[in-house]
Amino acid sequence: MVDYPTALGASSRDKITLLGKDLAEDVMGEVGFGELAFWLATQRRPSSGETRVFEAVLAALADHGFTPTAIVTRLTYLSAPDSVQGALAAGLLGGGSRFLGVTEDCGRFLHEQLRETQLPLDDDGWDLLALKVLTMHRGRRIPGLGHHVHKDGDPRTPRLFQIAQEENLFGPHLSLFAAIGRVHARVLGKTLPLNGAGVCGAALADLGLPLELLRGFALLARTAGLIGQLAEELRNPVANEIFLSVDLNNVSVPPEPYGGAHG
Repeated sequence: MVDYPTALGASSRDKITLLGKDLAEDVMGEVGFGELAFWLATQRRPSSGETRVFEAVLAALADHGFTPTAIVTRLTYLSAPDSVQGALAAGLLGGGSRFLGVTEDCGRFLHEQLRETQLPLDDDGWDLLALKVLTMHRGRRIPGLGHHVHKDGDPRTPRLFQIAQEENLFGPHLSLFAAIGRVHARVLGKTLPLNGAGVCGAALADLGLPLELLRGFALLARTAGLIGQLAEELRNPVANEIFLSVDLNNVSVPPEPYGGAHG
């Protein structure tokens, strides 16, 4: 017989354990979902401050209007109302480099810049490091910098900075991200906002969560938002109008072959 060890969920005839705790007695009704998600990922129970920052990230990423992930979820439900799981999965599959994936991209980017680097002791030092990073990556997209709607500042960013500071969890990733926000115009020649997805990635990295899972936490948050989108679609449907606005307004054009001629 082969053993498959796990510190997560396990069941016997009369008991379920989770993270070494009795699920029914010690977890249900005692542990919030955000705290449990953190606990499951790290296999250590977070402090109240860590839970607050983590749940603030989940709230920041839950929903952001009619983004492609929300639209495709509603359209998939229109096409297959018998498959709620398909509609949710369709939306989650759209979590990539432009939407949601920025959380992971930013966390990884900041972490890479901080490797084998002596951490600055004050804002001036962080600004110098940020200038060095921006100069090294001149001409490349900096994850977390810029937003297609919040041109003058993403309201989630200063709030998450504030919460992390209040909980003494404003670590090196958030410090470098904030410095990038302060000095990037000196390198790029223009001012861009630090976006919410990016600050969430910095905050998650400062919490010590696995970099490989940062996008997973963004998807966890967006799952709640997509359920909300489906609930609203049931009450006030718009998916059919979105579909018809495209279907009834398409214009037939001559085919345009892709690429060059092949001999």
